[in-house]
Amino acid sequence: MNAPLLTVPQADPGAGYRAHQAEIDAAALRALGSGWYILGQEGAAFEKEFAAWQGAARAVGCANGTDALMLTLRGMGIGAGCTVVTVSHTAVATVAAIEMVGATPLLIDIDPDTFTMDADELVAVLNDPPPGLPPIRAIIPVHLYGQSCDLDPMLAACREHGVMVIEDCSQAHGATLGGRKVGTMGDAACFSLYPTKNLGALGDGGVMSTDDAALADRIGAIRQYGWKERYISDSIGVNSRLDEIQAAILRVRLPYLDAANARRAEIAAAYDAALADGPYAAPIRRADAGHVYHQYVLRVPNRTALMARLRAEGVATAIHYPAPVHLQPAYRGRTPMGPAGCAETARAAGEVMSLPMFPELTEAQVAHVCGVLRGL
Repeated sequence: MNAPLLTVPQADPGAGYRAHQAEIDAAALRALGSGWYILGQEGAAFEKEFAAWQGAARAVGCANGTDALMLTLRGMGIGAGCTVVTVSHTAVATVAAIEMVGATPLLIDIDPDTFTMDADELVAVLNDPPPGLPPIRAIIPVHLYGQSCDLDPMLAACREHGVMVIEDCSQAHGATLGGRKVGTMGDAACFSLYPTKNLGALGDGGVMSTDDAALADRIGAIRQYGWKERYISDSIGVNSRLDEIQAAILRVRLPYLDAANARRAEIAAAYDAALADGPYAAPIRRADAGHVYHQYVLRVPNRTALMARLRAEGVATAIHYPAPVHLQPAYRGRTPMGPAGCAETARAAGEVMSLPMFPELTEAQVAHVCGVLRGL
């Protein structure tokens, strides 16, 4: 009888919990035993520790990554009567956050090699905005799959035009560009702490970071009804708080993040070697970018057939993302686009697929994936 086929999941957040179960359990019990479950010592400590790790002056926790973007936009005074430029090849959360504050999203195309915002098109729309839109007040470049955008020309153009830069780092915790951590180059950075992220909670969570103390203070108030004094709303706010149990768990996981990212890079290098001289090319990396491999993404014309072949060999895959935001039912035909019409975005959506990628993959699992890749 043949041995059972080794199954390799594409992601496994439970493995991250099991890797540090004793510490996580102890941290959760500490938070539970404290009797204080919202905006207490665990959340305050996580904010300080995350800011120190990130190299930012301040960090503010919140309920999720979408809210991190929304709160940051609100803290900057961006809302109705403003346009915010971002991409369509992203989690819908990026665009949803823009609309949550009443602003108008303008979707531009991607670089087909790295799937991140096309810097040339951004410069073009800043120099010559599409007619009929409110003034462009901010951009949200998305550092996708663990790799930085081509951020330097974007920053230069935004400074020239007085446009704020909010880095969406939800897939790039610890990634670098020219030796600098992403999230430290714009005016603010936003991170999702969803369980499958490079730094993930065991529930929802988000955090923003910035060197602007006044902005951090405003966001800290907005996330809790606009309070500076309890029960007194100095500004219009919302309820978006990172709970103490998740903060305690994140405090356990943060010190392991750099090692986990290094393990992701080892897995990616193994996949690269397995793909060498085969029919499918390894992902293209930006020369000056330090990739943290939130996903290991292939671009293939015969995606359905390849995914079926891998599944038959016990290797799970996923698609990040199968439909660009501008082609989804809720957004189709009503969301403005840049002059390129998101043509590269639409092409990429039909060809991208993600191999298994999380730091707890065993050597046997990685070897199995590599063996399947060599046999393609």
